[in-house]
Amino acid sequence: MQRRDLLKMAAMTAGAAALQETAWAAAPAVSLSIPVIDTHIHLFDPLRPGGVPWPPKDDAIYEPALPPRYAKVSAPEGVVGAIAVECSPLGSDNQWVLNVVAAHPVMVGMVGDLVPGSAHYERDLERLHADPHFLGIRYGNLWERNGAQDDLAADLGKPGFVDGLKALAAAGLVLDSANPDPRLMEALLRVSQAAPELRMVIDHLPHCTAPTEAAARAQYWSTLRELAQNPHVFVKLSEIPVRQKGRLETDPRFYAASLDALWDVFGEDHVLFGSDWPNSDHVASYAQTFGIVRGYVSRKSAEAQQKFFWKNSIAAYRWQPRRADQPRL
Repeated sequence: MQRRDLLKMAAMTAGAAALQETAWAAAPAVSLSIPVIDTHIHLFDPLRPGGVPWPPKDDAIYEPALPPRYAKVSAPEGVVGAIAVECSPLGSDNQWVLNVVAAHPVMVGMVGDLVPGSAHYERDLERLHADPHFLGIRYGNLWERNGAQDDLAADLGKPGFVDGLKALAAAGLVLDSANPDPRLMEALLRVSQAAPELRMVIDHLPHCTAPTEAAARAQYWSTLRELAQNPHVFVKLSEIPVRQKGRLETDPRFYAASLDALWDVFGEDHVLFGSDWPNSDHVASYAQTFGIVRGYVSRKSAEAQQKFFWKNSIAAYRWQPRRADQPRL
């Protein structure tokens, strides 16, 4: 287990203990039948010629992850639509995902992979944007390209990078982030200042380990509060489940304090549901992941639940319904 996971568990364990003294534990759950839009799944097919750059062959999830398989595990939880987030740095895979999305109406869109400021960025952005299922791009500290790791904090200083982000905003598209850590949060704050109209979605923020040193920790939460001042910034409550000693923690109270901290900073209008399927299968089944999230969110108001499970996803991604059961504002 990685150190960041141990720190995350320690923080959540402490939070769960403190939570026993709060009113949340005694609050009645609000049970609703809500259509769900899953804003974070990955699509790939290792059986394609040439294989895939991720996941590796020795990974337990190394098998086709396609919409029919996804629908089978997600439909019982009330999921009526999903957004695919690209999990490949190969430019050609943007079109492959778009083709898969177009063929399966359960998919309401996809977030691709482009490097702002690169040689063909504007041409590729224009071409992909012509497809209404293309919702934006993801960038952060995810891929190694040409021998160097993506690093948003450093890449912001490269010629044309910020202009590329402004072009994304001008096109009405979204920027998803990747692999949260305090350095990335600082970089995202710089993005929000340089391109304040750009809609941004911070992926997997519950998985980010806040610094333990007091001054650094205070700075981290100050950065999040500043980000939250931008009405175009959203947060996915994703990558939540944790295992301790081989056992999955399924009680929502275990997670509530850390999730409440993020919910309180960003507010009910800016938080989204994302499962991270099938990457989430490393820790929990889809039903288990959704059960944890549903148990936590059930303590929120009826309107807040609607916002979390589908309304906010429209504000963040501006996706269009493709089936009668997919909700409309």
